[in-house]
Order: sequence, then C-alpha cells, then structure tokens
Amino acid sequence: MVGKFVENVETPDSTWLAACRWHERPTKNKHLCYAERLCMSNILTKATVLVLNRNWQAINVRTPQEAFCMMATNVATGLEIERGDGARAEALRPVIWEEWITLPIREQDESVHTVRGQIRVPTVIVAVNYSKVPKKRPKLCARTIRERDGNRCQYTGRVLHPSEGSLDHVVPRSRGGKDAWENLVWSAMEVNQRKADRLPHEAGLKLLSVPRAPKELPVSALIRNSAEVEDWNLFLT
Repeated sequence: MVGKFVENVETPDSTWLAACRWHERPTKNKHLCYAERLCMSNILTKATVLVLNRNWQAINVRTPQEAFCMMATNVATGLEIERGDGARAEALRPVIWEEWITLPIREQDESVHTVRGQIRVPTVIVAVNYSKVPKKRPKLCARTIRERDGNRCQYTGRVLHPSEGSLDHVVPRSRGGKDAWENLVWSAMEVNQRKADRLPHEAGLKLLSVPRAPKELPVSALIRNSAEVEDWNLFLT
C-alpha cells in the first residue's frame, strides 16, 4: 500500500531531469570525475530519507533519488529541520521543490552537484496527498521468530541468549516443511540438534504453544533507523 503514492512518479519532470545531469559536468581530472560519480551514486541510492504521510506519521524509507522525484512532481515536500542547542528541533517547515533547490547547504547536510549547482539532500519528506498508515507483518527471519517467541526455547521453556538458540522447522524441510511463521520456532541449539529431521513427538518433544503469524503492525513501528539519521528520531518511537 505504501508504494501506491510512489508508483505514479517513476518519470520525474524536466526540472529534475535537468538537475540530475550532474554526471555530465566536464572535468579535466578523470580520476576525480570517477570518484565524484561513485560518491554521488552512493548518496543518491542509499535509503536515507524518511517518508511521512500528510499527518507527519512515518510510513516508508526512500533513497534521495526517489525523494527528489517525489518532490519534483509535487507528490511530496521536503521537510526543513532547524536544530538549536542540544540538537533540539526548533523549527520544522515543509518546503516545495522550487524553493528546496535554492536552500543553502549547511554543514550537516548531504548534497549533490548538479548543472544548476548544489542541491541539499532531504532527510525527511512529507507525502502531501497520503494520509494512511499502512499495516504490515514483520519480516520473517531468525530475529523476528526469536522476538515472537520471547527468546524462549519452544520445547523446554528455557530463556536463551541469542547465541544459544536457532531456528527450528517443526516439520523438517526434508519432510516437506515450509519456511513459514506456523512452522518455525525458536529452539535451544542442543534441542534442535537432538530433534534433527524428526517431528517433535518422534524426538520426545512437545511445543509449548502453537506457532502463529504475528499480527500486522503499523509500518511506523517497523521502521528502523539503521542509517542513524538524527532527524528521523523526531518521528520514530
């Protein structure tokens, strides 16, 4: 659902197409040109922009390249965040694309070089026509299975350190078991090894509870600030 307001902005307008032609700038130093392109590519393609709905609730994460496209087509506004002493936010101001490309580059800002000069990379943008907070299940992986099961071995009930546990397929894959919430549990490593390719009852084991898929959560609860962008902390709990 989050992608709905992005799907219509795959082709940016001519303003952004012109601004994005940074790689065509002539330079006498070919090594410098390559280094600049590599650096610019890294900046534009890393997911470092938090997307808010029009109620300023976090709903997604995008790359600067995608954020620029959304801003240039008026799908989103950039959020200018002014911080005071102690890194406290003193002012939050939505800024449209035409003004954004004229903003000065501050010491803490990332920026991209374009044919029209440097453009500040936003850390947060606001999707102006989108008000929902979509719901989503956590990604199925060892960490989320461990969190669902409360770090507890589902056969013995013992609370485990993360290094003491592992994923166990209740119905082993060798016997048709699937990678699914309903077939995966957190288990002590020694118990998992003892169970091997057997069903629980065949190994003399019994599950504490029937494994189930977790409830869907608002996507804002699932967004992690892995890029450690300070401005995101204003909107993530």
